[in-house]
Amino acid sequence: MNELEQQVLAAKTDETAFGELASGNKAWMLRVASETAHRYITDSDDEWSIALMAFSEAVQHYEEGKGSFRALAATVIRRRVVDYLRTEGRHADELSVTPAAFEDGLDEEEAGGVNLQVQQRMAEEAADAPGEDAASLAREEIAEMQSVLQRYGFSFFDLADASPKTEKTRKSCAQAVRTLLAAALLMAQMRLRRLLPIRELSEASGVVRKILERHRKYIIAAAEILDGDFPILAGYMSYIRKQ
Repeated sequence: MNELEQQVLAAKTDETAFGELASGNKAWMLRVASETAHRYITDSDDEWSIALMAFSEAVQHYEEGKGSFRALAATVIRRRVVDYLRTEGRHADELSVTPAAFEDGLDEEEAGGVNLQVQQRMAEEAADAPGEDAASLAREEIAEMQSVLQRYGFSFFDLADASPKTEKTRKSCAQAVRTLLAAALLMAQMRLRRLLPIRELSEASGVVRKILERHRKYIIAAAEILDGDFPILAGYMSYIRKQ
């Protein structure tokens, strides 16, 4: 039995082992998904989530001595990606994406939904980037995050009300976010289904479902910010990684 097969068998029952296996095969999975979709796939695309979940399916179905794991995984990934593309093709006319554009900044109504002090601090920190308009940098991150969160059915401006108000709840939400970030499969499920996987996340993190349900918008946003390219916004989530 080679090293890869040993890793696969361990990953069947060990989430940490699965995470290491998936991380080590990420580039390969992206290549298989890209070849199947006939376009370049990144880990920001839905096809990546499909590929990762298919990879997990292959891990669970693999049997020692029954051929190459990668051959099995490639077959499952291609099949799932093709199924996804066919489904998207059938319903393409139903899809609607309307990303927000903050060309002239936030209007008065929108600003009321966000802590203005945080916005000001974000702009001040963005000023450290040479040659860039500080306010524009902060606004661009908010606009991009708004576009991401629209996929989940809520707005960046909902976060003020969704944020935890007590230290105890704040720590629980931080634990939930850390668990999401550490579990590639949970992140993939969240992004693909456009929903927080509350049952699975509660079991994995130990955080009660009531807190996850009440603060789902905050947890989703925090996970997307910390897993994405949002350096200014991520600065206000740094406590999550430190706890």
